[in-house]
Amino acid sequence: MLLHIVTIFPEYFTGPFSCGVLRIAQEKGIAQLKTLNLRDFASDNYRTVDDYPFGGGSGMVLKPEPIFRAVESVQQKDSYIILLSPQGRRFDQKIALCLAQKSHLIIICGRYKGVDERVRKFLANDEISIGDYILSGGEAPALVIIESVIRLLPGVVGAKESIATDSFIQDILDAPYYTRPRNFRGLKVPEILLSGDHEAIRRWRRLQSLKVTKERRPELLTNLKLTEEEKNFLAKEAWENGKKEKGD
Repeated sequence: MLLHIVTIFPEYFTGPFSCGVLRIAQEKGIAQLKTLNLRDFASDNYRTVDDYPFGGGSGMVLKPEPIFRAVESVQQKDSYIILLSPQGRRFDQKIALCLAQKSHLIIICGRYKGVDERVRKFLANDEISIGDYILSGGEAPALVIIESVIRLLPGVVGAKESIATDSFIQDILDAPYYTRPRNFRGLKVPEILLSGDHEAIRRWRRLQSLKVTKERRPELLTNLKLTEEEKNFLAKEAWENGKKEKGD
């Protein structure tokens, strides 16, 4: 995969690109991660990339010309262009899986008040947000998306099973995990995880995943098909939680 990031802060990516899965992907030749300094595509001596919004208002807006030039300098027939903005669709694992199928991603990082609307309408193929909160620009969201996508590429993460059982891959949150020591300050690892019974462990993890999802992200269970055992387990958990709330 080839990935370009259009940004006014290319140095923002130097550290993250040199460690973890992003470093591994590059060293293995699985992904090429490159930045395009938007100011290099400005047309004046001051390298201006922003201007005041027409119609008035506070803040500055990123100009269309530098962005179009930057994107078009690397654009290929199969390029998929993403604009990061608060107005975009909410990023999730399903979007990450779709993006991992692309051969060339170009990510445009917004800044200031926003980006000239003509970029969204006539250049970008997609518009993505990572959540309902305010950041100073698109650089942090870009890193979130990049790592989420890159780790899905074959050969990047060593254990395929690790990816397959990640939270959200199966549409529910992951089960709790434990490691050594077995007893830490009196806090013990559940005995079933030490039993060696792989089927019992699988069932326990499935039920614990459902429990965590029910408690923290119940909307994820809406369209999930549950077995009778799973339904009974969740009903029992709800009943016991109800008793605790009443102080019984």
